[in-house]
Amino acid sequence: MELAAIPFEKLHANTFSLWDEQWFLLTAGDFGQQHFNCMTISWGSLGVIWGKPFVQVAVRPVRHTFSFINDYPEFTLCAFPEQYRKTLNTLGSKSGRQMDKMHTSGLTPVKADLVAAPVFAEAELIFECRKMYWQDMDPGHFLSGKIDQCYPGKDYHRIFFGEVLAVRGTDRYQ
Repeated sequence: MELAAIPFEKLHANTFSLWDEQWFLLTAGDFGQQHFNCMTISWGSLGVIWGKPFVQVAVRPVRHTFSFINDYPEFTLCAFPEQYRKTLNTLGSKSGRQMDKMHTSGLTPVKADLVAAPVFAEAELIFECRKMYWQDMDPGHFLSGKIDQCYPGKDYHRIFFGEVLAVRGTDRYQ
């Protein structure tokens, strides 16, 4: 699949569909050291903050990927064609603590252009990001009691903001 650089302000995508229907594979760690993990996510946002393009992702501390995104300064987000939906479902529901998700997924991690975390050869849209802020979710700030029902284990997400350093995608996103 041929990917081209896309200036953030020229990105053409339905962000609601990207998050809610297509999903992203969040990957953090270091490709060169072969020390990284990934997980499928469907919660997040894209926008501008502090004059910079950013993505916002939410990761629960109980997830294996949490230690990677928490400890490493960079991460990537990759979106895939529909044919990878089953693979993304597995990568979002199985833990890297209990299985080698990379080898069983059939996806091909490759070196990113600007960050240490890998991207995937099969991706059709890639964001390379550097963390710029994090915040632990505070249930005392929920304005609806229904939100807390999403956390029966009280394992509230940590929110990470990543400055978008590079975007690459197929002509679908240009």
